[in-house]
Amino acid sequence: MAGARSVPRLLPLLALSLPALWGLPADHSIVQTEFYQKSLGAAPDAEEFMFDFDGDEIFHVKDEETFWRLPEFQQFASFEAQGALQNIAIDKQNLESSMRAYNRSRVPSEPPEVAVFPKQPVEQDEPNILICSVTKFWPPALELRWLRNGAPVTRGVLETPFYPDRDFTFRKFSYLPFVPAPGDYYDCQVEHEGLAKPAKMHWEPQILVPPSEATETAICALGLAVGIVGIAAGTVLIIRGMKLGRARAERGVL
Repeated sequence: MAGARSVPRLLPLLALSLPALWGLPADHSIVQTEFYQKSLGAAPDAEEFMFDFDGDEIFHVKDEETFWRLPEFQQFASFEAQGALQNIAIDKQNLESSMRAYNRSRVPSEPPEVAVFPKQPVEQDEPNILICSVTKFWPPALELRWLRNGAPVTRGVLETPFYPDRDFTFRKFSYLPFVPAPGDYYDCQVEHEGLAKPAKMHWEPQILVPPSEATETAICALGLAVGIVGIAAGTVLIIRGMKLGRARAERGVL
């Protein structure tokens, strides 16, 4: 793929809120999202079918298989991937009809917002996960890649499907396992047709270097010295207070 910016795309989008059908209270919703995306360039066409509950994914269908966000969800529900494939086929037909009817007109693109942050507080040599959050973009077509010290890295990388938002934009997340080390830096690079050039979000781990043995010894010595001074000062104050107490008692007798 030459980059999402150079590949015009058209797509239909179906997003249905189904609280009544699933017996949910009005303040909760299950949303079905599906689309078929046709490339007008050399890139392959794309498609997606997914369900989410209050913005969190339940499952999505890919390569004729249902993928549950958490395996435990399969204990309470089931879904045949064939049903999703039939819906996608209908979407494809509708898209072809729309393209002929509207002369391939398109909705303006919305560029993404990109942020990078670690899952856990960063500690040297402790395994962690770096998260790249890409939000508020349209259409749901982009290229995302990780760079470590300027070089591409793909090992262990996981990506979510495109998640719909209520304003009809999308969000997507990518996860990179890493072990923090001094001097390392990371970039999350995103290409999208709404961007004039690829967006690159830079991130460097702020690692607290453990104190050396000499530093620890100096700190302990300083703490001991402060403690001794405190004890001495306290002893002096106690003695002075006792003397003042005796002096007042003697004046009272006279």
